[in-house]
Formats: sequence, structure tokens, C-alpha cells
Amino acid sequence: MTEDAPRGAGSTESAGISTRLNWLRAGVLGANDGIISTAGLVVGVAGATTSRAAILTAGVAGLLAGSLSMAAGEYVSVSSQRDSERAALGVERRELVESPEAELEELTELLEGRGLSREVAREAAEQLTERDALRAHARVELGINPDELANPWHAAFASLVAFTVGAVLPLLAILLPGPSGRVPVTVAAVVAALAVCGVVSARLGGAEPRRAVLRNVGGGAVAMAVTYAVGTWLGTA
Repeated sequence: MTEDAPRGAGSTESAGISTRLNWLRAGVLGANDGIISTAGLVVGVAGATTSRAAILTAGVAGLLAGSLSMAAGEYVSVSSQRDSERAALGVERRELVESPEAELEELTELLEGRGLSREVAREAAEQLTERDALRAHARVELGINPDELANPWHAAFASLVAFTVGAVLPLLAILLPGPSGRVPVTVAAVVAALAVCGVVSARLGGAEPRRAVLRNVGGGAVAMAVTYAVGTWLGTA
């Protein structure tokens, strides 16, 4: 970093990258849910009937129900998170007004606990407090970036889109082939898509892809096998 670069630019950029990676990881997981749940649904219906209309109806209903459920759940979850963050910032703001010296000492101890010497921690705490006391405590004490509070609408929309994108693949795979090829084509497409999702999620998390792929593909295969068996049994009955 050059001398004329603004202080904190590196940490801000790192926080931005981390946020984007978290959103990307959440998107991959949402798509993964869309693939598995919709695949299980349409394969189960295909086991009970060869009617394309019935399969289409069930698949579209599952896609809409799943995507809206994901969006609603994410909205509620992130709204609760944002409320908690705002409440914590409010408490911190009040404490800074009522007992600034105690808060300065608290910030010093937190920095000291991160490996700084007492003298360096005190100097850093004083400088951070002079610049923006609330921001300093939010980041160091609470782990919150006041400028990047979670947005429930963004989270809900991202979940809805991710789930829908994932759900479209098994829905198309089951509808396009003829009756005899529907299930094999869908299984092959779903296994390939789950393998890709497993690799991407593992890479984003810095994990070894093989285990993630095996878990992903194994879970999807079990879901399809169970729903197909139940659908076939119900269709026969």
C-alpha cells in the first residue's frame, strides 16, 4: 500500500471481498437446495405417472414454493440479524457517551488480547477512538461493519434467484426427454450439477473438493432414490 493510500483501505477491501465470497457461497448453496428438492419432487412424480402435465405442475409448484420459502426464511433470518446488529450498535453508542474512559480501556484490552503490547494497544485505541470511536468498537469488539449491515431484501432476492436457477435444471431435464428417458436423463443432469456445486462450494471455503462432491452427489442420489421408490409404489398402488 502506498503512503498516500487512505488508512483502512486494505481492511475495507478485504471485508468487501469476504462479503462477496459469503454471498457467492450462499448462492451456490441455494442453487444446490433448488437442484436437490426439485429433482426429488419431479423424479418422485415421474415414478408415479408418465403424464408430462402432472410432472410439470408438480415441478413448477415445487419451484415456486421452494424459492418463496427460501426467500421468506432468509428475509426473516437476516432481518433478525440486522435488528441485533443495530441494537448492539445502539448500546455501544450509549456507552461511549456515558463512560468514554471505560470504553477506551476496554478497547485497549481487546487490542492487547490480539497480541499487541500494552503501550502499543493503548496508543492504537486512542488513535482509533479519536478517528471514529463507534466504528472502532463495532469492528474490534462486536465484529460489525457499520457501513455494511446485512440487508434482508438483498438476501431474500438472492436466495429466491439461486433456488430458482438450481430448480430449473431438473425441471427441464425431466420434461424434455420421452417417458422412458426422463428419469435417467434427470439423474445424470442432477449428479453433474451437484458435482459442480460441490467443487465450487469447496473451493470457496478452501476445502478439499472430493469430500464435498461425494456428500453432495450422495445426498442428491439418496433423495431421488427414495422419492422415486415412493412414487413408484404409490403409482402402482
